[in-house]
Amino acid sequence: MTVETNAAPDGMAIRQLAEQVRKLRDRTQEQVGRVVVGMEAVTQQFLIALLAQGHVLLEGVPGVAKTTLSKAFAKVMGGQYQRVQFTPDLLPSDVTGTYIFDRKVNEFILRKGPIFCQILLADEINRAPAKTQSALLEAMQENQVTIEGTTLPLPQPFMVMATQNPVEQEGVYRLPEAQLDRFLLRINMGYPGHNREVEMLKLLSTPSVEPEQVFTPDLLMNVQRQLPAVHGTDALLHYIVSLADASRDHPDLVLGASPRASLCLLRCARARALLDGRNYFTHEDVQSVAQGVLAHRLIIRPEAEVEGKQVSDVIQELLQSVPVLETA
Repeated sequence: MTVETNAAPDGMAIRQLAEQVRKLRDRTQEQVGRVVVGMEAVTQQFLIALLAQGHVLLEGVPGVAKTTLSKAFAKVMGGQYQRVQFTPDLLPSDVTGTYIFDRKVNEFILRKGPIFCQILLADEINRAPAKTQSALLEAMQENQVTIEGTTLPLPQPFMVMATQNPVEQEGVYRLPEAQLDRFLLRINMGYPGHNREVEMLKLLSTPSVEPEQVFTPDLLMNVQRQLPAVHGTDALLHYIVSLADASRDHPDLVLGASPRASLCLLRCARARALLDGRNYFTHEDVQSVAQGVLAHRLIIRPEAEVEGKQVSDVIQELLQSVPVLETA
């Protein structure tokens, strides 16, 4: 399958693209389902982040298949894949690479680190100290890495999938707000449910099957370039900004949504629409991605937290209080 990119897509071209992407979404969920059961919603959010050129923070208790799902998704994407196990003794150079002296040629040569790939799994990212975590910041924001004054581009498309365990307190380092803001989506993985867990046991009782590749790097970049062509009215843009404005004035929040959060809402809404086979997005797309985009960007006041209020509750209040403007 190919996507023409020589010119800006017209209405017919973007409609055809949307239908093609919807079929690719279905194939991706089918292939991932051969390895992990009941993760269609999480896979959908992975795809949203990928099409929107963003990164994902995957959060869940141990044993819910965070790493297995990430590896299966990377296999379906078909890009260069690397996995880094973050530990307290991991150094920034272990991620980005460093110059080493080669006695054969009598000069320093660059040994690239695992970050020079297309899909990087940063496993248990909160186990590494802030200095090592910060090695990802430039890569995630600018798709490049600077090593001892030399700036090198990363392979494209580039995506970081980081995992962390929310229940551990010992031996972990909390991700600072600046780094959390680099993640387009934070995805919470819960338990699969009784029937899904039974399906998982049946799946693991049969010979394992590797998922097949669905995407190619070139195809992904073609879709990413055409994402801005997914139409949205000015009223929808005002709706997105109104949500951000309301969060900045909410009495239970210390920190509201930034302009970057508004941009992330727009990109994710467009990607969700495209995955559903539409060449336009609606307020429902914005509302659907709001939790994943905003939850890790808003900071709740301590007194509200003591009262049992969570960020997800505040986001729900924002969605209910901000009026949906006429999109016609």
